[in-house]
Amino acid sequence: MNNWFKRNTTHFIVVAVLIVICFVYFNPVLFGKTLGQNDVTRAESTATEINHYKEKGNTVLWTNQIHAGMPAFQIWAPYPYNITTWIVKVISYALPAPLGTVLMLILGAYLLFCVLKLDPWLAAAGAIAFTFSSYNIILLAAGHANQVFAIAFFAPVLAGLILIFRGNYITGTAILAFFLALEIRANHIQMTYYLMLAILILVGIELYHAVKNKLTTSFLKSAGYAAAALILAIGVNASSLWSTYDYSTETLRGPANLTQPAGGKTGSGLSREYAYQWSQGVEECITFLIPGAYGGAGRGDVNAHENVVKTLNGIGADPNQAAYIAQGLTPLYWGEKPFTEGSFYFGAVICFLFVLGLTIVKNRLKWWLLATVILTMLLSFGKNWPLVSDIFFDYVPLYNKFRTVESILAVAGLCFPLLALLALQEVSSFKDKAELLKKVKISFYITFGISLIVALIPALFLSFTSSTHADLISNLAATLKIDGATANSIGSALIADRQSAAQSDAVRSCIFVALAFGLLWAYIKNKTTFSTLSFAFLALVIVDMWSIDKRYLNTGTFMAKHEAAKPQPREVDHQIWLDKDPNYKVIDLSQSVLSDATTPYFHKSIGGYSAARLRRFDEVIENQFSKELNLNILGMMNTKYIITSDPNTQKQTVELNPAACGHAWFVNKVRFVKNADEEMQAITNLAPKKEVIVDQQYKDIADKPLDTGSTTGTITLTSYNPDVLVYQSSSEKPGIAVFSEIFYKKGWKMLIDGVETPYFRANYLLRAAYVPAGSHKIEFIFHPTPYYTGEKISLAGSLLLVLVLLGAVYKETRVRKTV
Repeated sequence: MNNWFKRNTTHFIVVAVLIVICFVYFNPVLFGKTLGQNDVTRAESTATEINHYKEKGNTVLWTNQIHAGMPAFQIWAPYPYNITTWIVKVISYALPAPLGTVLMLILGAYLLFCVLKLDPWLAAAGAIAFTFSSYNIILLAAGHANQVFAIAFFAPVLAGLILIFRGNYITGTAILAFFLALEIRANHIQMTYYLMLAILILVGIELYHAVKNKLTTSFLKSAGYAAAALILAIGVNASSLWSTYDYSTETLRGPANLTQPAGGKTGSGLSREYAYQWSQGVEECITFLIPGAYGGAGRGDVNAHENVVKTLNGIGADPNQAAYIAQGLTPLYWGEKPFTEGSFYFGAVICFLFVLGLTIVKNRLKWWLLATVILTMLLSFGKNWPLVSDIFFDYVPLYNKFRTVESILAVAGLCFPLLALLALQEVSSFKDKAELLKKVKISFYITFGISLIVALIPALFLSFTSSTHADLISNLAATLKIDGATANSIGSALIADRQSAAQSDAVRSCIFVALAFGLLWAYIKNKTTFSTLSFAFLALVIVDMWSIDKRYLNTGTFMAKHEAAKPQPREVDHQIWLDKDPNYKVIDLSQSVLSDATTPYFHKSIGGYSAARLRRFDEVIENQFSKELNLNILGMMNTKYIITSDPNTQKQTVELNPAACGHAWFVNKVRFVKNADEEMQAITNLAPKKEVIVDQQYKDIADKPLDTGSTTGTITLTSYNPDVLVYQSSSEKPGIAVFSEIFYKKGWKMLIDGVETPYFRANYLLRAAYVPAGSHKIEFIFHPTPYYTGEKISLAGSLLLVLVLLGAVYKETRVRKTV
């Protein structure tokens, strides 16, 4: 054991240094502060009801808090039989957010670089370059916790796979299964999907070399172990994966129900326009090397708007007003994305070394890294160069389920430092120093040359205006009530500020590339040792990445926890709370219904935000509310209160919806329709208290004799739990009852007096049932099979994973004893 500690002393020191770096960067969280994250606040609002029951020790898998009701699988659901759930809990409880995630990023990356047999200090430099890649930092600042957590396991998953293909089957399989299980548990399927694309390329290259070298038997053996690890990781996450898959078919990712939808989406998956909304510009990839080439963050620092502020001061604006206008109306970012929090910056030092790696790295991993970078870049272009993206969108399974295609560059964010540090490692063993210097110079000329051109003549490559520049000028004129010439002068000043930002960062990149070149020149000329070179590059990477990251996440980004608490109740909220009904719903028309992060904090809401909302709900919003408010549609969902605001004073008021139908009611007329198009058309002018619209597929259970003369029966909600709704009905004659709850066929069952009874979809998205005469207890119970059966599979998978990990530890222990 003592010998083992001695052999690994350097690793312990490096890990300690990496941990200290993370603690220093995120030190405010050690003093009780937290990130003021918009998206976290929005996510917390969707989980209000779930958290309420969780605090009481109850698990609910359905919530009525947003979008009139939806499964909770993509908001929060407990998976207690999944071993990775407890690992995630330990990380969360042991370290304040986001420190746990950052440590997973940096230590997982360090493991991968060590598996690639890099010098420990070079491995540390690579781990820092990946962890502090600007995209990861921007995601943390924005609150995309699950996404960064998924990215954190990219590196160790690859480490396990590489070990397997090197012949270390048991340890590699254990590492791959363990970290892939964590990767899946992070519940960001999009990031996992992108990682799988990179893995497929790696496996393809391994297969090519196996065939070429007549080692197919060895390849098949490695592939078998990797497949076993994949199956085990899937088994551990059976409950979450099965539930997510089952649910996804009913969401925006599933097939459209309408043949002529308002949003133009008819097939399965997302619409192309929605999926490509955030696409990386082709020329925008220059930000890998020069972070401010496209303006960086949309708003930017007020000091970066120097020319705009001067122009505004010149037309009479006071300094405070000028600063406010500059940041609010003149974005520094000039690409084609709707907005951005910052650019993809991989590091000037890393880009220089990446180019060098293309010329000197002999390891076949170079071709995997290069192919992965090319593919991820082509796919990230989306609408800006759709040739490859469209092929994937139309033909590659599952690809059209994801939006924000630029996020695939998170994979490139790992590939760049991997090849860069492999290049540095190659430098240490390169025999022909003259040839090495020649290749280093070529890499220097390319990266330094690009940076120098942008520094001296930025307009040669870059226009600094987007396709919407004319609209920006018109908006300035209208908002500031100024003439076109004055608005154009502000626009010209903005272009000057954008140029200045690009030139400043280009000079910065020139300096870092020159320093990196100088270090390599000194080593090649025997002016320094390789150990000194490693330490120097470690320091250079830290300074390079750190200084850019501080633009996006710095001490000012953190705030006291009480300042980041949920929004305070408004006057309208207090008024609505006077109603003690447990299940009324509210719609806030003073903001976008599909991104309302306020109302769900306080009420069960028609609004809210979820990228995995039910498609039928989305189709109703698009078709029934795009032109004018349909009170009857709101009423059938028991939307009792409507919040509006005065356009002049912004004062909010609340109104009672006269069409609110309550929790459930009897109708005296059923109208059958042939398909979803007819059903959507029929509910447009529906009188929901009298009539119900039903798809003919439910005719067998809905076509019953009715008392068409009256609807005197009553149904009362007697007990409310999101997963268990209990009603009491009373009627002299049998009839059709409509419930103001969202229909979801995969998990809800209905019982009448304890006997399971069929129910059906009505009014496009609600539940309805034929209820016998008399007094009856009616229950709706949410018990989804994918979750409950999946948990049993997860338990078996978790136990097996523990055995595999113990086996790997035993095997490694025996190997050390024989050394």
